[in-house]
Amino acid sequence: MSGQPAARRTVLKGAALAGAAGLGAAACSTESKLGHAQVPTPTAPVDLGAPDAVPVGGAKLYREERVIVHCPAKGQYKAFSAQCTHAGCLLDKIEDMEGNCPCHGSRFDVTTGEALKGPATVPLPEVPVTVRGGKLIAGPDA
Repeated sequence: MSGQPAARRTVLKGAALAGAAGLGAAACSTESKLGHAQVPTPTAPVDLGAPDAVPVGGAKLYREERVIVHCPAKGQYKAFSAQCTHAGCLLDKIEDMEGNCPCHGSRFDVTTGEALKGPATVPLPEVPVTVRGGKLIAGPDA
């Protein structure tokens, strides 16, 4: 053993645990604008495949690419990050044109990115999207 009195070791362990607990609480803070998501939007162009996979008047969640794409009219597309702006969790589904966050229940309008139900209050960041070479491309330079 180190020879430190037991009381001092207990205080040091308690301080370390309190610090770790504080970090956990900060990661879930409602003060967060983008949660713990390091990069909520693609940093390079992402190939999402055929544009007709997104129904006209509907939306599609591309979980792996962290993008939601909405098609308001044939040939028109609008995309948003699929990471919740509260704690950075990845949205898990679209129901009634709302993106659902499974972590804390936030809901987002997939046509505008607007936060509809908290704890998230900040809209989903918009992602550039275009059709190039017969494929839907999202991200910078799209």
